[in-house]
Amino acid sequence: MSGGLAYRVLARKYRPKSFAELIGQDALVRTLTNAINSGRIAQAFMLTGVRGVGKTTTARIIARALNCTGPDGTGGPTVTPCGVCDNCRAIAEDRHVDVMEMDAASHTGVDDIREIIDGVRYAPVSARYKLYIIDEVHMLSKSAFNALLKTLEEPPAHVKFVFATTEIRKVPVTVLSRCQRFDLRRVDAQVLKEHFTRVTGLEGAGIEPDAAALIARAADGSVRDGLSLLDQAIALAAGTVTAQQVRDMLGLADRSKVIDLFEAAVSAKPAEAMDLLSDLHRVGADPVVILQDLLDLVHNLTRLKVVPDSANDPGLPEAERTRGAALSAKLGMPALTRAWQLLLKGLGEVQAAPVPQQALEMVIVRLSYAADLPTPGDLIRQFQNLQNGGGQGGQGGGGAPRGPGGGPVAVGGSAVRAVAQAQPSPQSNPQPVQTVAVAVADEERVAMPRDFRTLVQVFAEKREGALYGHLTGSVHLVRMEPGRLELRLTTLAPATLPNRVGQLLTEWTGQRWVVIVSDAPGEPTLIQQEQAAQRRALEEAEAHPVVRAVLDAFPGAKITDVRDLKAAVEAEPQVADDGENPDLMVMQQDDGVYYPLDDEGDF
Repeated sequence: MSGGLAYRVLARKYRPKSFAELIGQDALVRTLTNAINSGRIAQAFMLTGVRGVGKTTTARIIARALNCTGPDGTGGPTVTPCGVCDNCRAIAEDRHVDVMEMDAASHTGVDDIREIIDGVRYAPVSARYKLYIIDEVHMLSKSAFNALLKTLEEPPAHVKFVFATTEIRKVPVTVLSRCQRFDLRRVDAQVLKEHFTRVTGLEGAGIEPDAAALIARAADGSVRDGLSLLDQAIALAAGTVTAQQVRDMLGLADRSKVIDLFEAAVSAKPAEAMDLLSDLHRVGADPVVILQDLLDLVHNLTRLKVVPDSANDPGLPEAERTRGAALSAKLGMPALTRAWQLLLKGLGEVQAAPVPQQALEMVIVRLSYAADLPTPGDLIRQFQNLQNGGGQGGQGGGGAPRGPGGGPVAVGGSAVRAVAQAQPSPQSNPQPVQTVAVAVADEERVAMPRDFRTLVQVFAEKREGALYGHLTGSVHLVRMEPGRLELRLTTLAPATLPNRVGQLLTEWTGQRWVVIVSDAPGEPTLIQQEQAAQRRALEEAEAHPVVRAVLDAFPGAKITDVRDLKAAVEAEPQVADDGENPDLMVMQQDDGVYYPLDDEGDF
């Protein structure tokens, strides 16, 4: 019984007592070491990071470093506390009267802070500095923070504050600005693995390298969490800790089995994948952990594909180092990206499902059947082959993907993004395709337009005003052939324009039309072309010597329009008042009166 009471868990037994023993926080150790050696000690420290990375431990080391007097009692602040002087021993045993540690989670009010404010006025009893360590400081109320501000900004010379928090965003900026902030990072898995191996040896036990790696990965950068797991694993093993024992303890899946499961899924073998899932379920593997392992595997395979040298990373599991290169080379980047998205979405489903194992099986089935789907690039190539008459039936599935009505579906890509109508692919054994017959009377049928401007004019004649407006001002012609129109849409054009234009042209002309949306620049819009032609006409008119003479003779005169007067006279003969000279050039004066000019430029 007494032996049980005397036992201390590993997380407390191996808590660092000096900066040299603090692992994984090199930047913090270097900064504090230089500050203490140079005497540049801040009045307040803010330590932040995830649970178990050493925030409270660092605060206690700071307290010992600032108050250590050495074995002979004459020493000053040091980065290597002696551990034998009265101050070092009292602080290590949590009984020093001048080092006060407060849990802000249970002391959140302004009255608790008022006690601190009243106490800072008095000098330390036996130590060099009076230290106030406030853990989880973000739990203080707003009033408590406000009450602390003035004292925190101008504390007495003998007072130091050390704050620790896991929620730095909840600490007011007015408090942060008065503190020297240190962000304690997660400890690297390889460093944790070495630390756990060393601790196991000190405990007189053994541990397999893979077992230490599994515990380090499960610790997720937290030293305390990892030591708690190691304590449990040593008790379970009663000797050498093996990887299988750690997997059973944590409910982890065998890494090789996870790779087998992923390989079966991406190879479109759902039955084999279901069998592997059943085996993992029988040995007690957690469905959420299995999905997390699959996500980790996909991430590692993607890194191997992008950075092949990452295969030499010592933190990479051995199973992935040996099999990962071949599997990564076998899978393309689109397949890996698609697997990541499916698994990531499935993780939330498994976590929220009433029966996680069933949700996991549905995710794996979805991944298996998605493995047969073509990539977007393959879809575009198939459609382009179809458009060029290259789609062949039979093996390879050379036809474009078809929608419920039998026609091709819209395909996204950099070159072609939308399809309105499609030509049937020539096949040796054509499949029945649902089509829509459109009967058009011969007298109502429109002749095949010879150019884009003529085609657009058809929409004006057919009283399709909205489409006519968009075709003149919201689309750029890329290419036009009989029965085929390739356009680039502006942001003003509706998404349904290609469909509607292809449908109407097919109806009016009696021939099937394909309208494709492209990313190519294309020609200027018809409105832009008309505006450019008008500008050129104005520039040419202004450069005419007769017009230049008129403009010089009448300062302020300007050219408002350039027209073909012969065509205008045929349409409106009354333009020429004298009825003798229909070829007129009209100028407008500032008074708004129009004056006809003869060939000589005279009025």
